[in-house]
Parts: sequence; structure tokens; C-alpha cells
Amino acid sequence: MKIALDPYMIRHVPLLELPAVVAELGYEWIELSPREDFIPFFRHPRVDDGTVRTFRKALDAAGVRISSLLPLFSWSGPDEDDRQAAVRYWKRAIQICSDLGVDSMISEFNGRPEAAERSEAQFWRTMDELLPLFEREGIKLALEPHPDDFIENGYDAVNLIRGINHPNVTFLYCAPHTFHIGNDAPGIIRYAGDLLTHVHLADAFDHTASSGNRYILNPPGTPARIHQHLDIGQGEVDFDELFRELRANDFDGTLTACVFAWEERAKESSAFMRTKIDAYVAAWS
Repeated sequence: MKIALDPYMIRHVPLLELPAVVAELGYEWIELSPREDFIPFFRHPRVDDGTVRTFRKALDAAGVRISSLLPLFSWSGPDEDDRQAAVRYWKRAIQICSDLGVDSMISEFNGRPEAAERSEAQFWRTMDELLPLFEREGIKLALEPHPDDFIENGYDAVNLIRGINHPNVTFLYCAPHTFHIGNDAPGIIRYAGDLLTHVHLADAFDHTASSGNRYILNPPGTPARIHQHLDIGQGEVDFDELFRELRANDFDGTLTACVFAWEERAKESSAFMRTKIDAYVAAWS
């Protein structure tokens, strides 16, 4: 099992210094999420081949490895020009992943919930173009349903991934999205079975509680989604039941600490999350 850190809260640490900082926080694995000098959100990767080689040396020197790259592009949006641009970005990101010697990438379904059918059609078009590249490079892709994607429900996401019917495409369960994707972590984990290869760990409050008045958004009826990525124990996700089901499912994939809420105490939060995850995993034995 890999226990990784999403270093988004420390993304301003220079890229070549990042592996040593992650090692100091107690992690041997990095799930490398978007950053401006590497693969930014929704834009073409910025890193060149020379920097990729130097970064790989910095990882080796720190004794840290990349568990997965996490790019986010508009690959299933209704606009065809945006989709074609995203495919171009994906191709470069896949090459970077391969050059780093990494065999896993993670992403979200993207698209628009109010244009779900069109978004799904765009998604399939993109997969037709990218799946041969993932297969050629030996890279697996784990997908997660995300609030405001064309697929938000966990069960629906597992069904779509089964429909892709490709050994390189798997499912990611994101704990801080629990209350958006079905509020049934044990059921979704059990339903995913062997398709589940990654779990994102952070806490969140149940925005549906108190008759939907836990959070009040204006104007009334806005389709905006709201959630958090907090330290374990600061929200309402039931991690005891989540980890029990992971154990029952014989989970042996990647667990990633992905707290985003506390940049002012990023190092303390990251170290705390490592301790909490270790405690849950130790209880399995």
C-alpha cells in the first residue's frame, strides 16, 4: 500500500525542493497535483524535458517517488474546441508521466451536469483518442466523480468505468466528496470492488444536513456546490466505517492525504494526516 501526499498546500515550494520537503513531512510518495510550473489547471503543461530529468534526480536524492500525476483538463466539456485542446494537453502530460517512470494518473470526469449527455459523448470521444496512449505507455488512469462534473454519483461513476471495460482504467473514492457522491462510502467501496485503486483522504461537513440549511448559498436555488478538504476529525465523514470497508475489500492501492483548507499550517496538517492514516492502517492488522 502507498501512502501519498497531495502537496497542493505547499505548491509554492520550488519544484526541485519539493521532494525533500515531502520527505521531511514523513511521506515516501507524492501525488503530484496541478502547479503553475509543472502541469497547471486546464492549461498545457509548462515543464520541459530537462526539468523533468532534473526533478527525477531530486526525487531519487530525497528517497521519494511519485505515486500518480493528477492533471485536470476540460476533456469532456460540451465545447469541441476546448475538448481538442484538452486532448493535446493530455498527450503531453502522459509523456511527462512516462518520462518520470510513473505508471499512474488520476483525474476527474469533468464536463457539465446540465449537459450530461453531451459531456458523456465528448468523454467517450476523448477516451477513444487517449486509451491507446495509456496502454502503450503502461499507465493506469483512476477516475473520480467530482461535484459539478457530468457524473457526480459514486455508483454511476463505477458503472461508467465498468462500461469503459479497459484494465488501465480504475476508480478513485474521494472521502471529502462523500456527501456529494451518494453519502455511502461503504456501499460505493463495496460496489467498486477490484476497480478501486485510489482513495483521497480529507474530511468535510455534510452540506445536506439540517434540511439543507447547513450552508446557505445565495441567490436561492444556485447550482453551486460546496465542500471542504479538512483534517480527519474536523468534519463529519465516518472514517471508521470507510476504513472498515477498505479492509473488507482487501484494498491495497494508494491512500492520499489531500487536505487543502489550512495553507497557513500546511506542514502541521500534512504531518497530522500521516499519523492518522498510519493509525487506521495499523488497526487492520
